[in-house]
Amino acid sequence: MDATQQVARQQVRMRGRSYVAFVFSPVVPVVSWLAEIDATLGKSPGFFSGKPVVLDLSAVDLSQAAIAHLIGSLAERNIRILGIEGVDESKLGANMPPLLTGGRACAITHVEPKAPPPKEKDKDKSKLPSLLLESPVRSGQSIVFAEGDVTVLGSVGSGAEIVAGGSIHVYGTLRGRAMAGINGNSAARIFCQKIEAELLAIDGYYQTADEIADSLRNRPAQAWLEGEMLRITPLN
Repeated sequence: MDATQQVARQQVRMRGRSYVAFVFSPVVPVVSWLAEIDATLGKSPGFFSGKPVVLDLSAVDLSQAAIAHLIGSLAERNIRILGIEGVDESKLGANMPPLLTGGRACAITHVEPKAPPPKEKDKDKSKLPSLLLESPVRSGQSIVFAEGDVTVLGSVGSGAEIVAGGSIHVYGTLRGRAMAGINGNSAARIFCQKIEAELLAIDGYYQTADEIADSLRNRPAQAWLEGEMLRITPLN
């Protein structure tokens, strides 16, 4: 009895944590907007799986039933909505995601890739800015730099995330998620001194930890796109 009472007196521990979320902003006709989502998923199936997604309804005027139908349509595509913004709270049913406010914009955008001649692409690539991180990226951290390359002098912890518009260079162990070329840069690459990644992605094409060969584990490696196939090889 005493032990039970002691447990009951313990306070609930609450911790704050921030995440980078994709924001979907549907437009009318919603059917055509969903068709564009299908086109994106056709190119990279499962790209949004496991990622926080916020639904911004400020550009449409939907009834509660229509909102519920839209959430269900996205769920059928394995897109789960974390929260909803841009709508009156009275239109959200008890079983819908909560109303969110105060979100801050960041540079995660999808831009259709252009196909300039190779020399022009190399020239433009040399002008891209870069981000240098001298400290390790710890578990739970999310680094988003859509403008260019990201270089980490330390390691990337499990549960951490690096998102870059260009290539990603990790001079230590890569244990978390690395997503390069998010703005349609199919020439981006991922380099690391020791690969233990949970997920690698370039321009939306990805491999999870289960798909990475055991022979590559704990070795220097690089990843790049070959057509629509993500290749991972040892880095000699």
